Amino acid sequence: MRRLLTPWRGVAAGFLLNGILLGTWASRVPAVMGHFHVAKASFGVLLLLLGLGALISFPITGRLSDSLGAVRVARMIAIPFLVSIAALGLAPTIPLLAIALFLFGMCHGSMDVAVNSWASEVEKHMGRPVMSSFHAMWSVGAVLGAAGGYIATVFQTPVYVHFLVTAVTIGGLLGPFLLLDWQSTIRTHESGAVGLVLPNSGLFLVGLIALASGLGEGTALDWSAVYLHDVVGTEESDAALGYMGFSAAMVMMRLKADSLVTRWGSVTVARISGFSAVFGILLIVLGETLPLVVAGFVLMGVGYAAVLPLAFSRAAADLVVPAGKAIASVAIFAYGAMTLGPFAIGLLAEATTMRLCFFIVGLFAALVAVLAPVLKQ
Repeated sequence: MRRLLTPWRGVAAGFLLNGILLGTWASRVPAVMGHFHVAKASFGVLLLLLGLGALISFPITGRLSDSLGAVRVARMIAIPFLVSIAALGLAPTIPLLAIALFLFGMCHGSMDVAVNSWASEVEKHMGRPVMSSFHAMWSVGAVLGAAGGYIATVFQTPVYVHFLVTAVTIGGLLGPFLLLDWQSTIRTHESGAVGLVLPNSGLFLVGLIALASGLGEGTALDWSAVYLHDVVGTEESDAALGYMGFSAAMVMMRLKADSLVTRWGSVTVARISGFSAVFGILLIVLGETLPLVVAGFVLMGVGYAAVLPLAFSRAAADLVVPAGKAIASVAIFAYGAMTLGPFAIGLLAEATTMRLCFFIVGLFAALVAVLAPVLKQ
């Protein structure tokens, strides 16, 4: 077992854990809605609590990762995270479900900041870009979690049983990898207060890149199927093809992105990524057929795949802000857009059209190409 405990595998286990648990929850959302007989609008408010929990956790975890060490924080969060997914299945009332969602969101956000901070240390230790490969493991985990949900649904497994089994199984399989003998860098903050500080314009612009990427990922997740069904006029069974293409493209690109960064540099990869996302969104907005629009979502996935890993690597290397705090600051931009952006798009779509909404997302994608030079380390 000791031979398996390499630094890369330790961090990858943290990303897998995060992705699997989030994918597990997402896969059973319809079952939870049906159990509580909650309308879509009301359930949307509950989902905002998940995002709010994550956003609140970012500055706290960023500071803890700097003062205690990222690997220690990741270990501390793992058990509450596993307990929180079980609590979601066991919640007997809507108020308790709301509390469980908030805590689950806090654990998800905390693990995200901690493992990204740890990943930046391992990347420095290995002496080559590996951040995208870690984010690929998150995507693989999300797919595995969704696949587990599909199997549980086919066999009509109760949600609480599914979530409990997942927590125990994933904890047993991935937990040992988090026990890797690794000493994280300890950093001190000048101020005793927990907060998000962006003292230089460069890091703020990195946050804007992360915001553009988070908005694109959240839009693809929440609105791709609706777009294909309502705008393109596809059957419901075909409406899932957009996000499937997007997700598959992200996984494959993230597995390849590190070698591309080594060869071409982060600025060039980010610029090409931005252009790919913009071109993909133009295909979506202008396309009238299923194959053309799905191709657009594939190009979106290719475009956004490397952006967040590059943004987190640049944040961790900032010369002014400690790594944990810098990553937490960038995460606020990324996951704030990922959580609140689709909600805002839903409101805007009611007043305008879905095509216009996607076009606006494309304008934000263009920011990635324009601001790419700030990702140079």
